[in-house]
This record gives sequence, C-alpha cells and structure tokens, in this order.
Amino acid sequence: MKNSKILLITLLILLTLSSCSSPYDTEPIVENEVITTISLVYTPEGGGTTITLESKDLDGDGPKAPIVNVSGKFAQGKTYTGVLTFLNETVNPPVDITKEIKELALEHQIFYQRAGTINSISYADTASNFDSSGKPIGLESVFTTTRAASGSIKIILKHEPNKSGANVAFGDITNAGGSTDAEVVFNIVVE
Repeated sequence: MKNSKILLITLLILLTLSSCSSPYDTEPIVENEVITTISLVYTPEGGGTTITLESKDLDGDGPKAPIVNVSGKFAQGKTYTGVLTFLNETVNPPVDITKEIKELALEHQIFYQRAGTINSISYADTASNFDSSGKPIGLESVFTTTRAASGSIKIILKHEPNKSGANVAFGDITNAGGSTDAEVVFNIVVE
C-alpha cells in the first residue's frame, strides 16, 4: 500500500512537470512593424517627371486620418520604375522599416492592386526584389502607361504570407494569407 502511494505521487509529479513549460521553450512573439510613412517614387525611363506617392500617419492608430499625396499625373506611353520605402516616424530619428523588410524578406511581400482603367503593376525583375528562395518581396515595381486612365493603386505589405500559394508569386493576394503590416490607397491619373 505504501509503495502504491509513493508510485502514485511520483506519477502525479512527473505528469505535472511534463505539462509545465519553460518560458524559454516558446518562440518569441514578433509584433507587426510600426509603419507611419509609405513612400513610392516612380521614375520614368528615358526622362520625364518623377511621381511620388506618399502616405503619412504620424499618430499611428490615433484619431487623425493619414495624409495621402500624389505629386502629379503620370504621362501616357511611359514605363515607370518604382521604389517603395516604409518608415516609422514615431521615434527620433525615424526608423527605416524597409531595411527590416529586406532582412526578413522570406517573411514579407508587397502586393499592388489596381482599380479603374489604369494598367496593372508588376514586380521589377531585379535581384534585390526577391528573397533567398526566389519569391518576390515587391519593394521595386514597374508601371507602364499606355493611354489616358484613372483609378487607384492599393499597396499592401503582408507579414508571413504563403509565398508558395497559387499565383502569390505573381502578385495575386487571394491565397497569400498572413497579416497586414500596412495598407494604403493612392488615386492616380494618367494623361
């Protein structure tokens, strides 16, 4: 009887210890980045006016709406190369989140969605625009205009998307999943 009690107590202690976990056993929780400023600068090939699309939301999730600006109109019949940057301007000096996105390229992808009559935007075919597995990051893009048009470009930065999902590598967000780090819509005109 005494041995049975000792065996039972030993089993209960072992079960209790095996069900407890150490704080060192868990992976750290990675928060989504704080992004206050999104800037997309489009430079036309062969010369012309550079167009800057910028969104600033300096109070983050505060009550003030972001300030969204487009510096001008796109010209017809031009190919524009775009470079996207993300900043956290809630701190001084501001933190360039773009560097973190590049460092953690396997965990990030930018999507460009269009609406209206504008042409679609594609990923630039530069080595720095892809992660180590050959999947796009999307910090660089190409926008080719053909005719007069108007509409919008929605930029979405996804954290931990399924980059192997159907058509995700081609910029289709449908099967991407993940969480959204940043999202902004720019209204643009081509004339």
